[in-house]
Amino acid sequence: MREFGYTFFIPVMNNNSFTSRSRVEAAINHREPDRVPYDLGGTILTGIHQIAYRRLREYLGLPRVEIQIEDPFQQLAKVDEDLKERLKVDVWGINPSEPPNSTPTGRIEDGYSKLVDEWGIEWWMPIDGGFYHDMRKHPLENVNTISELMKNKFPDPLHPARFVNMAEQADELMNKKQVAYILGRNAAGIFEVALWLRGFENFFCDMIENPAFAEALLDIICEIKMKYWGKALKTVGKNVMIISEADDLCSQTKCFISLEMYRRFLKPRHSKLFSFIKKSAQVSVKVFFHSCGAVRKLLPDLIEAGIDILNPVQVSAVGMDTRELKKEFGKDLVFYGGGVDTQYVLPRGTVEQVKDEVKRRIDDLAPGGGFVFTTVHNIQADVPPQNIMAMWEALQEYGVY
Repeated sequence: MREFGYTFFIPVMNNNSFTSRSRVEAAINHREPDRVPYDLGGTILTGIHQIAYRRLREYLGLPRVEIQIEDPFQQLAKVDEDLKERLKVDVWGINPSEPPNSTPTGRIEDGYSKLVDEWGIEWWMPIDGGFYHDMRKHPLENVNTISELMKNKFPDPLHPARFVNMAEQADELMNKKQVAYILGRNAAGIFEVALWLRGFENFFCDMIENPAFAEALLDIICEIKMKYWGKALKTVGKNVMIISEADDLCSQTKCFISLEMYRRFLKPRHSKLFSFIKKSAQVSVKVFFHSCGAVRKLLPDLIEAGIDILNPVQVSAVGMDTRELKKEFGKDLVFYGGGVDTQYVLPRGTVEQVKDEVKRRIDDLAPGGGFVFTTVHNIQADVPPQNIMAMWEALQEYGVY
């Protein structure tokens, strides 16, 4: 038994009896396992940039491998099994495969790598010194009426290729390897996709000047998501605990839209989507919801809408003090992330500063369960491997119940 401040942690079962699966299951149900579960690469929000990943493998003396790219836009590496085992990773991921006609088509032009995704959004990354692909073209930027919108061709969420080997992977992870996994979504959030298709300025204006059009687009995206989740959850059957959804709703200082606009445009659709997911699942599932930034003001509404797990817990944003969040929302939310700040401490801090930060976040978020340790969003290209391992070593030392 370890003392964190004034709180004593009492294990719910013998330490030797926990598997990664049971450890995560205890944590997401607000119980204390033997140690805080750890995720690296379970989602495209808890991953690692391919440059940092290559350096980490070299630092650990792991064999050189051809690094697979999990997400081409963020340039995230697929975390190999040998590194997952080396770092005792508890959460893996299953993402839908991409249909043949939806794989991002790319070209090299004018010094950029240019990709077009299945929604028709164009992304550019500089060949020289680029780290990510950023949005440059929005396919619906000149579509302004509902009749025009209805003529647009959207991705098919039920394409059989999306679900290839999904059931087999779920069975392999949960029942044979006894690890937890997060079932990935087919697209970014409802709000995000609308912003990306129209362009940010256009869609923000739509919400004020053309609200019927804005709602029609949000409804289309919501329906596409519901169709995907219905099929995905049927495919994995009972072999699922957590599904991943997202919508970046805030900057580092405030929400992108007012609370009133969230309640009008997004909360009804979030509620509809999360309710559908929970009703479609053959077992009880937790909704992992990602929203960067100063999201605290929206948390009561997001909880009412049906989220169970908050990610990334951006500790550098306004109002995102981990001790206060745990006190106010710890009974309703699992905190998935917030383990160490990835803007300043992890890339630029000393080894001791990283360890102190990790200890602080564990002290704040771990009591009573309801905490899965991972960094605040993905580990970026400039993070030195020494700091990644300092983070991990601190988790091993302080993350024991």
